[in-house]
Amino acid sequence: MIASPVWESCSHNKVRRHDVRDKATPRRPPGAPSGPSKAAGSGTTARTGLPSPQGLLPCLPGVTPMNDPASIAHSQADAVPAGCPFKAHGARPDTRVPGPVYRKPFWKPRLTEVRREIASLDARRDCQRIVHLLTNYEFPFDVQRATEVALFHTYGSRSVSTLLDRTGEFSKRGQKRYDDTRLLIAQFMECGWDVEAGRRSLEQMNHIHSFFRIPNEDFLFVLWTFIDFPIQWMDDFGWRAFTAHEREAWFHYWCEIGRRMGLKDIPEDRAAFDAYVRDYEAREFVPSEASHRVAQATVDILAGWVPRPLRPLVPPISLGLVPPRLLPAIQFEPPPTWVTGLTRAALKLRKHVKRYVSLERYPTPIEGSLNRTYPGNTYGIEHLGPEYAHRDAK
Repeated sequence: MIASPVWESCSHNKVRRHDVRDKATPRRPPGAPSGPSKAAGSGTTARTGLPSPQGLLPCLPGVTPMNDPASIAHSQADAVPAGCPFKAHGARPDTRVPGPVYRKPFWKPRLTEVRREIASLDARRDCQRIVHLLTNYEFPFDVQRATEVALFHTYGSRSVSTLLDRTGEFSKRGQKRYDDTRLLIAQFMECGWDVEAGRRSLEQMNHIHSFFRIPNEDFLFVLWTFIDFPIQWMDDFGWRAFTAHEREAWFHYWCEIGRRMGLKDIPEDRAAFDAYVRDYEAREFVPSEASHRVAQATVDILAGWVPRPLRPLVPPISLGLVPPRLLPAIQFEPPPTWVTGLTRAALKLRKHVKRYVSLERYPTPIEGSLNRTYPGNTYGIEHLGPEYAHRDAK
């Protein structure tokens, strides 16, 4: 792994943060807003990851927000110090990301111009654009799979899974919660925080999280999975690995997302972050019934995507892609070695074929991808998440 220093002029003491509470419990009893409200936002769908029910971490129904809704992301434009490369340049009224749009002939797997643009950009100042190019052009399938595995890994945390399990959303509305979360995350991965759709998605995720007292260390652990797992996936299964320049941009991008979520004490480089997570997992990765229930419910969601005769294959294939250290915590037996071997061999074969042949859309935007919950991609960003967190667009 490449250790990348956090940009010093965006140091933690210069950026105002939301005070994330230290206990994963709701503050007040029922009284949260619910019911119909005006739809808002562009119709889109997403390709990212196997998430927790809402955002990076979920919310319980029937409680009121601890903070003014969506106040964290809204305040960042004033909070960023002068000269910071993350300073907002004004939200756009649509989902179009600034910069050229590349189109390729169908017989080409990809365009070298994309990699040349990435190499020409600054890993800190231009991290939003670099992440957009990586997720929409270079690795759309791989980023989705990697983030799915990343968020499945978070179920190993006793603290995270206890909160997820209490929502009951996996067993009651699993597919909807999956889609709501991936839509929110995919929007700001595609658009960043300067474009309106990305900004509003981040605000909505912060609004959902505001219903909870979530420990900062849980937030940091989940954030780390978004940094580490895609990098590792590209090393193992991507048609190429991330370059050192791309790894640095990926790290800076997610650290800034963490700041805009109000996270405190984000480690300053990947080596320090890895050490932090090793200590966290040593404390929190213990066998837990809540972890098992959440993991099982998620596997059931995945199984629902394939024909019934193939569903028994979903658990061993899925579990063969997660780190072995996760399995005792979620109380699953290791899958048969031959299944894991075949799964990984198939992905490695795809890795080599993908270097020369690619049938993926180019680019691969959120809009137009498969959406099981919202046919026709008709939804409002502020209506994603649990009903009690729905609100009108500003």
